[in-house]
Amino acid sequence: MPAALLGPAEVRELAARLGVRPTKTLGQNFVIDANTVRRIVRTADLDAGDHVVEVGPGLGSLTLGLLPEVAAVTAVEIDPVLAAELPATVARHAPSYVDRLTVVTADALRLETLPGPPPTAVVANLPYNVSVPVLLHLLEHFGSVRRVLVMVQSEVADRLAAPPGSRTYGIPSVKTAWYAEVRRVGAVGRNVFWPAPNVDSGLVALTRREPPTTIASRAEVFTLVDAAFAQRRKTLRAALAGWAGSAPDAETALRAAGLDPRLRGEALGVDDFARLAAHRPGSAT
Repeated sequence: MPAALLGPAEVRELAARLGVRPTKTLGQNFVIDANTVRRIVRTADLDAGDHVVEVGPGLGSLTLGLLPEVAAVTAVEIDPVLAAELPATVARHAPSYVDRLTVVTADALRLETLPGPPPTAVVANLPYNVSVPVLLHLLEHFGSVRRVLVMVQSEVADRLAAPPGSRTYGIPSVKTAWYAEVRRVGAVGRNVFWPAPNVDSGLVALTRREPPTTIASRAEVFTLVDAAFAQRRKTLRAALAGWAGSAPDAETALRAAGLDPRLRGEALGVDDFARLAAHRPGSAT
């Protein structure tokens, strides 16, 4: 049985009753369009046995769409007022599924454990201001998560899914690719939110994969990625001088990894960075 989803009137009434005024600080933009909720749930390609993590459930629009489709939803909400109200909202609109909901009042960026079985999926309308850090944090700390569907600012969606060599390719693209295959799977207009943001949104799907094979650690690879894009107009020989100790040492490492020192950071894929990190001067190769 589908849940009764929230519409514009219900969202505004609920917010007014709780005294909630959406804040830019918490990146709060509540979904008020039921068709958008159905589309997100459908695109997430969830199984009945999935244990889903939802970050930033807000007033519960997406939560109500998820609960009938999966075994459990763990909603992580930083706002204590919203977190306290969410079970009551589910009890009113989807009483058959209230036992599937667990609410955790926490900052998702500090989350390292969750109650119940290990999560298998993440589905969320991520707050714009912390979307990439939250996504990377969850991928790092919850290895049981196999699939992710997130709604983020359109520009961020482009960056996450960008291939090497493209204008929008950068640090988020490489670091996310360490964990997963990434695809941009749709656009979302600003009018499905209250309050309406000043930008459009995009849907991004991730499928977990094994990280690249390298003797370097993830932290070492990510340090290299940060260095390569810190001065993205420079060649890697120049941009990685600090990372390697000097420009000549950077060139030696690049050539040892089979890479042209004249390239720039945006030309390298995550496998290239993983290979190069293993050739940092002083590291065991």
